[in-house]
Amino acid sequence: MRSRLALALALVVGAAGLAGCGFTPLYGQPGVTSNLAAIDVVAPEGRTGFLIRQHLDDALGRNRAGPATYRMELGLGEARYPRGIRVDNVATRYEYVLEANYALFSTATNAVAKRGQVRVELTYDSADQPYASIAAQQDAQDRAAAEAARRIQMELAVWLANGATPARS
Repeated sequence: MRSRLALALALVVGAAGLAGCGFTPLYGQPGVTSNLAAIDVVAPEGRTGFLIRQHLDDALGRNRAGPATYRMELGLGEARYPRGIRVDNVATRYEYVLEANYALFSTATNAVAKRGQVRVELTYDSADQPYASIAAQQDAQDRAAAEAARRIQMELAVWLANGATPARS
């Protein structure tokens, strides 16, 4: 009981301290959330393109009811490297690398507003059973797409919070 009271008191004091310093959360900045929700994502064909578009739509909170302010075009590069080679020259682990290049275009002017690139590297185990190996590779693609979407979301949120100065082509 005493520890709960101490925790509640610490939270109140901490919140009062942050209120006085002018701290505003990133998503509390005017226009960040609404502009993120107004980005239409155009991803390349294929499984990874589908996955990253799905994760980006979720991360950005795409509002399909309203018009898009920006159009994001993605370019993806994927590589898979064998790691952990056994004596019989079979890999037991793989490193999966996903590079996502994006360009954000203003839908009003079709001018480039921002460009960026994120790189995600992760490893996964490869099993001797073919189905398990395919499932592990697909899981790695999904995890990499989710992480790339999260990084793109953060880059765009910071850019929007800092005034969204257009990039030069």
